[in-house]
Amino acid sequence: MSEPRTPPGAAPLRRPSPVCDPGRVPPPQTTPEPITAEPPDAAAVPLLTQSWLDLAFLHWAADPADIAPHLPAGTVPDTLDGVTYVGLVAFRMHRVGWFRLPGVPYLGTFPETNVRLYSVDAHGRRGVVFRSLDASRLIPVAVARAAFRLPYLWSRMAIRHDGDTLTYTSTRRWPGPRGAHSRIAVRVGEPVAEPTELEHFLTARWGLHNTFFERQVYLPNSHPRWPLHRAELLDCDETLITAAGLPAPVGPPVSVLYSPGVPVRFGRPSRPGGIPTP
Repeated sequence: MSEPRTPPGAAPLRRPSPVCDPGRVPPPQTTPEPITAEPPDAAAVPLLTQSWLDLAFLHWAADPADIAPHLPAGTVPDTLDGVTYVGLVAFRMHRVGWFRLPGVPYLGTFPETNVRLYSVDAHGRRGVVFRSLDASRLIPVAVARAAFRLPYLWSRMAIRHDGDTLTYTSTRRWPGPRGAHSRIAVRVGEPVAEPTELEHFLTARWGLHNTFFERQVYLPNSHPRWPLHRAELLDCDETLITAAGLPAPVGPPVSVLYSPGVPVRFGRPSRPGGIPTP
C-alpha cells in the first residue's frame, strides 16, 4: 500500500486523512461502538448458520486514504491509531444452513479465502467489507452473488494439514480474473491468552457492510469468543489482493493468527439506522 502504516513499536509515518472523499463518504455521526470479544446482540432467529474452521488470518497495515474509495457509501475505514488494515483470511466453511435447519453437508462445506477491509458506518457500527470471497463450490457462489450481492468467485481450492502446519491453495476459475491465486502456509503456535489491542481490532467483528440494490446494508453475526493462536507464516504467494482492486501489500503481514474455528449465526440485514430490511 502507498505510505503504509506500521504497527506500534515500528518507525512512525505520516498520518493520513481518514477520508479521501468527504463528499462521497460522510464521516460517522456517533462514536464507534466499542470493540468487544462477545457480540453486542445475538441473533435470536438466525437467517444463516454455519461454522468457520481452521482459519488463518493475515493482515497488512494500510493507509486509510487508499482504502476509503473501496468501501460502500456511508462507511469509512475503521482505524486503530490512525491505521487501517487489509486482511487475507483462509478457512474452511462448514455446513451452511438457513434459519434453524441443519446445515448442508456437501454444498455447504468448502474452502474459502477472502480479502477484507475494516469499516465503520455513520451509526458507529464496526464491520468488515469483503472485496472478494473465493470458494470452491459453484452453486453457493452463484447463490451468494445473486441473493446477497457479495463478490463470491468460483475457484479451485484445497486445505492440507501436516502436523501443526496448514497449507491453503486457491486458483480462480470464474468470473475472473482467471488465474488469480493464493498459497498460504502457516505453522500453528501457542494459544493467545489475552489478545492485543490490534488482535481484538482485527478479529472482534460482528457484522459486514455491503451495498444491496444501491442501498447500504449491515448484516450482523454472532459467535463465541475466538480461540486464537499465534502463527508463523511459512509461505505466502498471492495475487488476490491486487485482483480485488487494492494496491499490492508492502512487506510481510504485520499480524498472523490461527483459529480452530467457531459456529456462527447471521441475523437479518438492516439498513442505516438499524431498520431491518423486509
